[in-house]
Amino acid sequence: MNKTPIARPYAVVAFATVGAVALVSVVLIAWMAGLTNPLQLADPGEVVRWGLPALKAATNVAMAVAIGGSVFAAFALADKTRELGRTLNVVAAASVAWVLIGSVGYLFTYLSITGSPLSFDATFTAGLQLFITQIALGQSLALNLAGGLLLATLALMVRSLKSTFWLAAIGLASIVPLAVSGHAAGTSNHAMAVNSIGMHLGAIVIWVGGLVVVTIVARGQVIDQQRTLLARYSTLALAAFALTAVSGTASALARISLPQLFSTTYGNLVLAKVAALILLGFLGAAYRLRLMRRIDEATGNRVFWNLATAELALMGLAVGLATALARTGAPAATNLVQNPSPARILTGSDVPPELTLGRWFSEWRFDLVWATICVVAAGAYIWGVVRLKRRGDSWSIARTLSWLAGLGLLFYITNGAINAYQEYLFSVHMIGHMLLSMGVPVLLVPGAPITLLLRAVAKRSDESRGVREWVLWAVHTPWARFVSHPIFAAVNFAASLVLFYFTPAFSWSVHDHLGHEWMTVHFLITGYLFVQAIIGIDPGPHRIAYPVRLMLLIGTLAFHAFFGLALMDGASLLLPEWYGAMGRLWGSTPIADQHDGGAIAWGIGELPTAVLTIIVSVQWARADQRDSTRLDRASDRSGNRDLEDYNAMLARLAKREER
Repeated sequence: MNKTPIARPYAVVAFATVGAVALVSVVLIAWMAGLTNPLQLADPGEVVRWGLPALKAATNVAMAVAIGGSVFAAFALADKTRELGRTLNVVAAASVAWVLIGSVGYLFTYLSITGSPLSFDATFTAGLQLFITQIALGQSLALNLAGGLLLATLALMVRSLKSTFWLAAIGLASIVPLAVSGHAAGTSNHAMAVNSIGMHLGAIVIWVGGLVVVTIVARGQVIDQQRTLLARYSTLALAAFALTAVSGTASALARISLPQLFSTTYGNLVLAKVAALILLGFLGAAYRLRLMRRIDEATGNRVFWNLATAELALMGLAVGLATALARTGAPAATNLVQNPSPARILTGSDVPPELTLGRWFSEWRFDLVWATICVVAAGAYIWGVVRLKRRGDSWSIARTLSWLAGLGLLFYITNGAINAYQEYLFSVHMIGHMLLSMGVPVLLVPGAPITLLLRAVAKRSDESRGVREWVLWAVHTPWARFVSHPIFAAVNFAASLVLFYFTPAFSWSVHDHLGHEWMTVHFLITGYLFVQAIIGIDPGPHRIAYPVRLMLLIGTLAFHAFFGLALMDGASLLLPEWYGAMGRLWGSTPIADQHDGGAIAWGIGELPTAVLTIIVSVQWARADQRDSTRLDRASDRSGNRDLEDYNAMLARLAKREER
């Protein structure tokens, strides 16, 4: 490998290219859109009006490099190498810039909202403290800066690939507060807006930051290593491009109508951003699919640098457009309704029409995150099966159908009538919960996704970690071995019912969109771990005897029955301020609906439990048959010596008995 050190000016050039274009574009767009014009009431001053868009753009660029760089390093670079160390230094420097510039932008945001001049008196300090601790926007921005500070601190302390994985996780988590604030919080379809902007931000930072870092790391490497790094970045970039397109479309449609794309400033900025996205897609496809094959030792660095610089400039323009969009109010960002109903006050939408048999199939409420997860999981599984078939290996069609059926059921739960009505009917919520924890896992686990992954994805030859290596690491960590132990999985599966419904966690899940998403993830994983412990095909650290598996099944079924009876006999609502305040005029009363939910918790678990019991019984019989066949073959190989030894032992026992 070429040991030529990577020149430091390339990092400066990469930063400067994205940052300069982003700053110039956002300031120019802000001026053209009138964002820098003096306000009639509480004008913050010329410095704040012109400085805030520039500070936001610089903060976004630094944040993208910090988070995207850590994601790229965790996916593409080898452990404990010079390239990983230099990338972590870039991540640390970008995180410091993120915090420092973002802190000034935070102050300018407060000045812009309040219209007050900068001061150091007690009144100004108290107002700023109130903004940080009590106002949702201030809290979200403060949490984002806290994530950047933590990332900057840890990036200077760690140098291993495992630590880099946690840096990437911390960085992506720091985006969440930005997704739940801003324009997304004011739309009528709050859940769709939050999901789309969160996915959009995550995809953008991975795309932009990854390109900056691969530009720094790949420069100066030999051609083979350069192609490897570019190929790995291309995988991330392709996924980021798809997520950016899907989430950007959903985000725009959640805020404005199609005619407003051409008649409003916000719509024009959206169209400009779409054009930049298309150009980036064509540029990336052109040089990754065609020009990468023509790179050689003589022209490799020059061709790569020219193309990377052009893409960095376009990304800077896209960041500038995104920053200007965030500063521009969408024309349909909020829907003001005279005399809103109680349901609209609580959920943002009126009570849907009465739930009839037909509406179980006609009513939909899409969740972009889970719809994307289902589509990606189905596509990845089919790709793995096709890859095995092309290689000449076999894969059970029953496993494929089981996996796809499980994803189809998960898609319906998170996007169909259950998602549309679960906020208004406790019984529907309970149906979704039971299917998430018992129905979906019973279909997904027999699909054996880990086994398919190990067989379909090639093992990396260097010390880097791709999806295959990270999944293997995750399932063999001490924490994974603990939570996947059959006893803990069964206890967790049963106890989660009580700990969720009879603690503030239930209230959080219905009042907060993040709480609802957490609930879905928790019960899906809890059910999957339990079913995996009972009938799992994928390799695992723990295997228990079949009689113990049946005992665990009976115990959890009994616990579900007691939980259901407690709900059926309850005289008070679990959440009267929610389910009792919707103003729903159709269907049963809230308390009767809760009793129905208890009956569902008791009865709906019987069918999955029966299926699990049948599967365990079949597996037990097959295991006994395999053991019998193995012993018979061993006996045949030894000339029935084991049978003769057994008969001799019986004869000795008989003689001893006679004596």
